Amino acid sequence: MYLPYESTRTLLLHIFAAYGFDAEKSEGITDALLSADLCGIESHGIQRMIRYDDAIRRGMVDVNAVHEIVWETPLSAVIDARRAMGQTVSVAAMNLAIQKAQKCGIGMVGVRNSNHFGIAGYYARMASAQGMIGVAMTNSEAIMVPTNSRRAMLGTNPIALAAPADPVDFCFDAATTVVTRGKLEVYNKAEERTPDGWILDADGEESTDPGQVIRNIIARAGGGILPLGGACEVTGGHKGYGFGMICELFTSVLSGGPPSYLSYQEPDTADTSHYFMAIDLAMFGPPDDIRTRLSSLLDDMRAATPAKEGLRVYVHGEKEVEFAKTVHRDGIPVNQKTVAELREIAARLHIPSHEIPEVSE
Repeated sequence: MYLPYESTRTLLLHIFAAYGFDAEKSEGITDALLSADLCGIESHGIQRMIRYDDAIRRGMVDVNAVHEIVWETPLSAVIDARRAMGQTVSVAAMNLAIQKAQKCGIGMVGVRNSNHFGIAGYYARMASAQGMIGVAMTNSEAIMVPTNSRRAMLGTNPIALAAPADPVDFCFDAATTVVTRGKLEVYNKAEERTPDGWILDADGEESTDPGQVIRNIIARAGGGILPLGGACEVTGGHKGYGFGMICELFTSVLSGGPPSYLSYQEPDTADTSHYFMAIDLAMFGPPDDIRTRLSSLLDDMRAATPAKEGLRVYVHGEKEVEFAKTVHRDGIPVNQKTVAELREIAARLHIPSHEIPEVSE
């Protein structure tokens, strides 16, 4: 099923306004959210609306929150989000990092006491759009099972980096787990089993039941998602675990927020931490020269000999740009349950039925 992009964006603007967000924040949340659908990342797009709706209704997200800078230097800052919507404080934080980089060459901002912020790549690309290298990370509710453990201790802990290049900016954005919780939610909605090697049950045994693992995560009953590389060191699982630890260091440790395994402990409190960095290319030489060198490197990657006839070598960020064109043309691919959830939210918020877009198949 498909939802037309523009009318879906309009619906989301109405929904966030109905929650009580002002026009600027509603637009920022909507565009950050839809950026996932434009990139083909269904797990973090509008299918997340049901979870955001629940967080706002329970008070986990404070619609009227005013974030505060609690520590600042010319190069850095720490922001207390005060339970703000993750997207609103994250846009402000990356803008602050960019401003510091424009003045000093580099800007770094940590955020604590926040909520889920969507896809990390959205914020990294904010910096690359300004001709800088951008980095974004976040911790989350404990969901990653460290190597040789059966207890979730780290979040999906994604790391994103974007840099300006031609014809498409380089943008790497990936969880440090095999998959995200959102991907499990997509499989659960579709009533499908997951592939082998993704998840563990409460006893530490491999599972393919996404619904049960999600319930175990919520109840902290044990099990969770495996780190990148899988269950053991032979396949490199310790490396994904290590990347998750690096993300935790830059997010919760630097900002003063709780680590993943201590977040979501208090009722209706997420305690999510983020990290943002912007680097001015001029720190290392003429920016145009650096951009040209990166563009040449990416062209060489694209030209690498394919393993098989018919295959194509992509660079990070390229598929997402191409997918966005299909979304604008054909609509947002969406699960039937997600459509029903959007309609339920809109009806409860008294949004007129003519504002709800029609689906196509």
